[in-house]
Amino acid sequence: MNVLVTGGTGFVGSHLVEQLAERGDRVTALVRSPSKAGLLSRLGVRIVSGDLHNSAALKDATAGQDVIYHVAGVIAARSEAEFLRGNRDGTAALLAAAAESGAPHFVLVSSLAAVGPARPGQPARDDEVPHPVTQYGRSKLGAEQLVQAGPLPWTIVRPPTVYGPRDAEVLKIFKLARAGIAPVFGDGSQELSLVYGPDLAAALIAATTSGPSVHKRIFCACHPEIVTSAELVRAVGRAMGRKVRLIPIPPAIGRGVLTITGTAAKLAGKATILTADKANEFFQPAWTGDPGPFIEATGWRAAHDVEAGLAETYRWYRQSGWL
Repeated sequence: MNVLVTGGTGFVGSHLVEQLAERGDRVTALVRSPSKAGLLSRLGVRIVSGDLHNSAALKDATAGQDVIYHVAGVIAARSEAEFLRGNRDGTAALLAAAAESGAPHFVLVSSLAAVGPARPGQPARDDEVPHPVTQYGRSKLGAEQLVQAGPLPWTIVRPPTVYGPRDAEVLKIFKLARAGIAPVFGDGSQELSLVYGPDLAAALIAATTSGPSVHKRIFCACHPEIVTSAELVRAVGRAMGRKVRLIPIPPAIGRGVLTITGTAAKLAGKATILTADKANEFFQPAWTGDPGPFIEATGWRAAHDVEAGLAETYRWYRQSGWL
């Protein structure tokens, strides 16, 4: 198949491109910084230089594609307007270019943030009424709504927390755990669903190879295992052979610190995920999703539970010099 991947130089996108290339698909990647596309070039990927607001690049990248995997997204911004421009408006531009080029299957990589937090013991399903609690979540929901209203065959995948080789976010937990101490927001009881990066890449491919059963549907793709934030940190410690002392951060203190870090970044003209708005996510009781409908529709199953995935992640961090 001819496939386009946006965000191919990123964490999830790079794993997706690798697996597509291994399948023998003809892969095109829309890349903002060609200097970061060394891995993609070695895999024989056709590189189109540009971003989601470059109409000429979008026309070139979408031409003749059978599938478009829209993985690119903004996870840190200085305002809600920046989130919307990157996640909603960028998706609109890509959809428009894709529709002009034909009728490719459009796969949007969204987020559980678009549907909002779950209730403890009740993982979110695809038929939940969305109630995003952050600017990021609202921008991803805006992208979902555009995809659903458009003319293309579509599938939306909402991953929860994603981790694995090349991930710089969970790396921060590893670095803290290496020192034997790590903070957790609240009392550590927040429930989490997770998915290992290469497993998510396989799920995205399954979303385009399983026939019409996945068309015009929204899914959560994750391992069915649910862990608490405290259990996640301890599991990171076990992967490293370390015992980790947890430091609970009460909401009042956490929100105060995040207000300070967010304000400082904004004054410096920089974007950070550590903002007061993000506190609306950090202190929710659960961010969990039900992968059952996706498993039933595609036969895909996450190959790595948390213990196995973190062990592989730690091995990659060590071998690559990240730790």
